[in-house]
Amino acid sequence: MKRLIANPEKKLLRTVNGDIYARYPVKTHVVKNGDDLLEVMNKYVRPFVKPNDIIFVSEKMVAITQGRAYCIDDIKPSFTAKFLSKFVYKSPYGIGLGSPWTMELALREVGYFRILFAAFAAAITKPFGIRGVFYKISGRKIAAIDGPCSYTLPPYNKYAVLAPLNPDKVAKEISDSLGATVVIVDANDLGVDIIGKSSKNISNEFIKNAIQDNPLGQSAQQTPIGIIRKVKIKLKLPMPKKKSSQAIGTKQAR
Repeated sequence: MKRLIANPEKKLLRTVNGDIYARYPVKTHVVKNGDDLLEVMNKYVRPFVKPNDIIFVSEKMVAITQGRAYCIDDIKPSFTAKFLSKFVYKSPYGIGLGSPWTMELALREVGYFRILFAAFAAAITKPFGIRGVFYKISGRKIAAIDGPCSYTLPPYNKYAVLAPLNPDKVAKEISDSLGATVVIVDANDLGVDIIGKSSKNISNEFIKNAIQDNPLGQSAQQTPIGIIRKVKIKLKLPMPKKKSSQAIGTKQAR
């Protein structure tokens, strides 16, 4: 069985609330529409999971298995989508709604009225330094939409992906199958958002702190699943220096 190791340029361990946790990325095949999510989890995660582990899963992978990933060649953006996308901030860590294709999916997902109202509210509050109004009105499902990016693993560098459906239910199904707490996350190098979880007892802040540095990576790592595990690190104390025989002899001579 293969060992779990950190992704290149990513740290395995992280301290949260004084305790040390390992964040093991789990590599899979390139998950596609039609794959059974529970089969994927059982195949790649079950061999490694231990009691008290927390499994975190990319919301993008969940959405792909639900058929919510669309090739941009199959999306025909409307005039409204093209217009609104011009005013969206393009982050280097994710295009979000800054493309006509993702904006078109947002319009289809929650309706024109809600997106237009959110855009209007954002426009009038932005000069006052108030940010995030658009996504507060349009909703979490819209904030989780991913767009095509050059650094994304092919073929999804040319896909737009909606948020997964029923994420809490999906997390619970995975948890029941594997016997571990499960959270579905939207994570990138800017931050972490909790999309769904199998239990209300798990703290959102704990998960955010534990994977804040995005140990799954964001490009070709092919690790859409991770395991958080509390570990005990034994510190190696320095051995006392031995006195040389010459020094001992000198002392005895005195």
